[in-house]
Amino acid sequence: MASQVLVAANRGPLSYALDAEGALSARRGGGGLVSGLSAALAQQPDTLWICAALSEGDREAVRRGVAEPGVRMLDIDPEVYDGAYNGIANSVLWFTHHHLYDIPREPVFDAEFRRRWGAYTEYNRAFAQALAQEAAEGACVLVQDYQLALVPGLLRELRPDLRIAHFTHTPWASPEFLRMLPDDIRAQLLWGMLGADRLGFHTRAWAADFVRGAGIDDASGTAEGVWPSGGAPGVWHRKAAPDGSGLLERRFTEVAAYPLGVDADELRALAHRPEVDDKLAALRAEVGDLKTIVRVDRTELSKNVLRGLLAYRELLAAHPEWRGRVVHLASAYPSRQDLEVYRRYTASVRELADEINAEFGEEGGWQPVLVSVQDDFARSLAAYRMADVALVNPVRDGMNLVAKEIPVVSEQGCALVLSTGAGAYAELRADALTVNPYDVTATAEALHTALSMPAAERAERTKRLAAAATALPPSRWFANQLTDLRAPTGPAGD
Repeated sequence: MASQVLVAANRGPLSYALDAEGALSARRGGGGLVSGLSAALAQQPDTLWICAALSEGDREAVRRGVAEPGVRMLDIDPEVYDGAYNGIANSVLWFTHHHLYDIPREPVFDAEFRRRWGAYTEYNRAFAQALAQEAAEGACVLVQDYQLALVPGLLRELRPDLRIAHFTHTPWASPEFLRMLPDDIRAQLLWGMLGADRLGFHTRAWAADFVRGAGIDDASGTAEGVWPSGGAPGVWHRKAAPDGSGLLERRFTEVAAYPLGVDADELRALAHRPEVDDKLAALRAEVGDLKTIVRVDRTELSKNVLRGLLAYRELLAAHPEWRGRVVHLASAYPSRQDLEVYRRYTASVRELADEINAEFGEEGGWQPVLVSVQDDFARSLAAYRMADVALVNPVRDGMNLVAKEIPVVSEQGCALVLSTGAGAYAELRADALTVNPYDVTATAEALHTALSMPAAERAERTKRLAAAATALPPSRWFANQLTDLRAPTGPAGD
């Protein structure tokens, strides 16, 4: 039966494991996007989620015809997937959007890059074809994130009757960084995105970056960003006929910000499960009555974990009164270990934590940094509950939901140290202690201020942070996009 609402994302709501006897078992998929979408789609019946088979267990489930209601997994050739996901999405688009290149050495766009771009195109085409097969006439399709940036354009060619949206869960590159891409690749990327009726981003800043960078002027067509006095900003685009005889179409893609929040009731319920209570008891036994600075991140290059540790070291050096009175609970679990640069970064985090403990720790006693490298959601929630200070200091990132989650479940109130590079900065800045993510000294002083904050002020700030964090929970975030997608597209007065 054809679906009226479809979601496409690299990850699915569940994954399969294959045991030694060949039996398959399913568990909830990982990642913040899955968490947010799963909560949102629980309110949307008869929705089809199309995703990639990521593991051998997933691929075996596809081969056996095993599937959960409302989910379709695509068994994409592993080499194609690796070229698309590791070769382009994580090694090129992620670095471009997060401004992470080591410019004297990177990027390098050579023949191997072109081969990987071919895999990325093939991967996106597989999603577009599956969506075209499954969608009912006039259905709404909501495509997720930078791994699937070409899907809207490819799907538009197959099914012009559909209403198509794309949401980017990362920042969007500034025009200067976008222009680093080869001209033809940049044109393909933008025309893929502009196949959508609506484009969504977490912040107005990322939406504005897209509109500013969307101009294309080559044989394939033109595009122009507009900021009308009324209605939504967006991009007019015109596509040329292959024979040069004129323009095939003139369309408008609206661009909007949808700042994803958290579901307070669900998060608090998760944070008070028995297994979280057990983790909390263990942490309290380990930490005692010390104050806690908590961070929970993957060791992504954009998360700025190393500068956070350097700031903590400077705090202990500049304010020795905190020695023996505070502990840094750093959950920094490994990410994307298929890539050498990530393996090196993860190793550097561990080495720096060890150096701080060796420099300031007391043998058999106080240990300044407690690092956890396990992806343990229950432990993270326990740390949220006991946090006196939360440190969220990315250089440039998507929403950084941790900054919203900790104030919601904090038990005694939590001072938030938040960098200007966080997606949550615009919403939370009024009640956070904000810092330049590159300024280690300023971050150390912000940590000192946070630790010294009177309990009453900290509680009031936490209350306001929690209200801002829950203003657009996942169900409403998704429903707003779906409602807007169904509305007519076009700038006011056109």
